[in-house]
Amino acid sequence: MDTLYATIHYWLVDHPFITHYHWIPNQTPGASPLFVAVAVVTYLTLTLSLSHFPLLPTLSSAALRLITVVHNLVLCLLSLIMAVGCTLSALHQTPPDYPIWPLCFPVNHTPPRGPSFFWAHVFYFSKILEFLDTLLILLSGSRSRRLSFLHVYHHAVVVVMCYVWLATSQSLFPVALVTNATVHVVMYSYYLLSAVGIRPWWKRLVTDFQIIQFLFSFVISGWMVYYHMKGPGCEGIWGWCFNGVFNASLLALFFDFHRKNYAKKKRSDLLDKAAKIS
Repeated sequence: MDTLYATIHYWLVDHPFITHYHWIPNQTPGASPLFVAVAVVTYLTLTLSLSHFPLLPTLSSAALRLITVVHNLVLCLLSLIMAVGCTLSALHQTPPDYPIWPLCFPVNHTPPRGPSFFWAHVFYFSKILEFLDTLLILLSGSRSRRLSFLHVYHHAVVVVMCYVWLATSQSLFPVALVTNATVHVVMYSYYLLSAVGIRPWWKRLVTDFQIIQFLFSFVISGWMVYYHMKGPGCEGIWGWCFNGVFNASLLALFFDFHRKNYAKKKRSDLLDKAAKIS
């Protein structure tokens, strides 16, 4: 067991490429506002265009299913690796005399380097990979049912959020990364099983977990703000403000999605039962 842990720790934390990682503005891949702007504008433009004009090729159901399975499997495994990698990295980088490091980076003393920031960079690029979620919806021809404002808004703005994490050395991002990646393991597991023909009973839990994630983020953010106000401050507080507003907007949209989809289904089930009784 010790050997397995040491191997995992080496490949996810101690590998020289990871442990010596350093985010350098305008030099590290993706480390510029222009890159973020081009990525988001391209995504929005293509999504808008392809949702209104039939420019995509028609794939057979077997081919589409295979692409969907591979995509969901890759993101499920990647999310698991990021969750484990960032957890181990945050523990590794936390100074013994400063145990709140994952919550509150010391202001003016936390350059974006080291294994935790490496996983933030992987997470950042994974959000661009998730643009393929939208492409799969468009290819399936079910955009009227599934391509919602929440979906497009979330995929576009989360890329900006991840860039802000790195550009500002934003406090609290290790906790946010681990919780979000964990939720995505559950979510992409569900999509993967559905793609292979298995319909898990816990579809509603995917949305519930996402809502719980946002509620947890507000609770843990309150703890971070406490340390920020109590001491000399936490690094990247303005980045956290952007993150907080974004999470609040997502929470409102998820509640609305939950109400429209599951409350409506519950009413339909009650009507069905009443019809059977009568």
